[in-house]
Amino acid sequence: MSLSKDELEEIIEELRKHKGRHTELISVYISEGYDVNYVQKQLEAEKSTAKNIKSTSTRKNVTDALDKIVRHLKGLKKTPDNGLALFAGNVSKIEGQSDLQLWDVEPPQPLKSRLYRCDKDFVIEPLEQQMEVDEIFALLVMDRKEATIGMLEGKRIEVLHKMTSGIPSKVRAGGQCLSPDTIVFEKNKGPISLEEIEEGDKIRAYGLSTKKIHYQNVKKKWGVIKNKLYEILPTNVGQILCSGDHVFFIDKNGGIVEKTADKLKVNDHLLYQDGSLSNIIKINTKKGKFDLIDLEVEGGNFIANDHVVHNSSQRFHRITEGLTKDFYKRIAEEMKKSFFENPKLKGILIGGPIPTKDEFVEGEFMVTKLRDKVIGRRDLGDSSESGLKELVEKSQDILAEQEIIHEKQMLERFFQTLGEKPEMAALKEEATKKALDYGAVDVLFLSKSLKKIVSKPLKDIAKNMGSTIEIISSETEEGQQFENLGGIGAILRFKV
Repeated sequence: MSLSKDELEEIIEELRKHKGRHTELISVYISEGYDVNYVQKQLEAEKSTAKNIKSTSTRKNVTDALDKIVRHLKGLKKTPDNGLALFAGNVSKIEGQSDLQLWDVEPPQPLKSRLYRCDKDFVIEPLEQQMEVDEIFALLVMDRKEATIGMLEGKRIEVLHKMTSGIPSKVRAGGQCLSPDTIVFEKNKGPISLEEIEEGDKIRAYGLSTKKIHYQNVKKKWGVIKNKLYEILPTNVGQILCSGDHVFFIDKNGGIVEKTADKLKVNDHLLYQDGSLSNIIKINTKKGKFDLIDLEVEGGNFIANDHVVHNSSQRFHRITEGLTKDFYKRIAEEMKKSFFENPKLKGILIGGPIPTKDEFVEGEFMVTKLRDKVIGRRDLGDSSESGLKELVEKSQDILAEQEIIHEKQMLERFFQTLGEKPEMAALKEEATKKALDYGAVDVLFLSKSLKKIVSKPLKDIAKNMGSTIEIISSETEEGQQFENLGGIGAILRFKV
């Protein structure tokens, strides 16, 4: 039976500890599908070559190790499905004494290489490569203000980048402002100046689609100081005094477009309150210190000095949208830097508020190769590091085969059994050992932090009983909780 990665890791650690006094430790790798009988014959030939070794002790150790491997191979009918790795040698730490050991390893993944080597160390690199995580998931949690990019590798969540958009939480102060004596028409008060306007008043606005006048609520009013003033002189009314970034509606080829005061030109046609056009005959600028007033109105515009002008909040909404798109582009670029060339990338999970994550994905900000890797979107309100953990939690259906989810699910089952049916569970070494001796253990749980002298005897009994063995890491909260409870437990087949 092929080993689990946890079992393989233990064997690698053990093999790494042994050192030969000379080139007398033998490593043999048989690739999947290769004829084990042919390898046996090759090693028989190596025994003849070993007779030429000058050192008597080295010659004996090499010959004995080859003999042990050959005898083991004779007992096999065929090469195991994933291939086979064999290690043999005298590992005694006392010179002159013999402690000939053999390790027979069927790895969790197929072996692709064949190897025979006699050296001072066992060759463990091909096995170490199988310990590497062969797939990762990219994680992204985001809203319009911040984003955190991370990576799920096995059970470990790693934060790669934290980003902020720079978009203010409250878009208010603008700058597209009018002179305090500008006249607007309030529903109940009639014509009044901006200076007299109060929040909650209803002032006239123009429906660009309906081509009719209606009333909109004034949500906010505030003062702004500017050092430059534009004096717009249209044909239909007296002057309009405003800041350079105040937006007007003008005619262009029979359609209405927006244009700021500093971009207006003589003979531009401003949109008048009745839907007609008002020709600009002169534009003056003044420098100094000017107290102006800005409004935030519910709709997209309002009527000032009988001309349709833009609502400040709408203009800043457009600015916010622009900053948001720039932020999305930066996120996409960081995702590309982190994952585009990573061959282990299996999928991308994205979390965030309902519109934000969808805008990002459907807006095609990421390159096609990464966009095609998006395998899940989850509704989240947290775009920080803890949001990455929540994203993984909420993606259990997608990550069902991943180690972190499997471990969590198994521990949840264990803790639930312990709480609801304590007679069908065992906790700590004494109770678990007793259940193993009775053959009652269905699933054995062992913390990875346990010393081998404690865990190995329990594992050996479990294997002989056909029990499932779960090695629990301490990289999750549940794993740490299990470790704090002693790190040994079991779900039972029957009561003990």
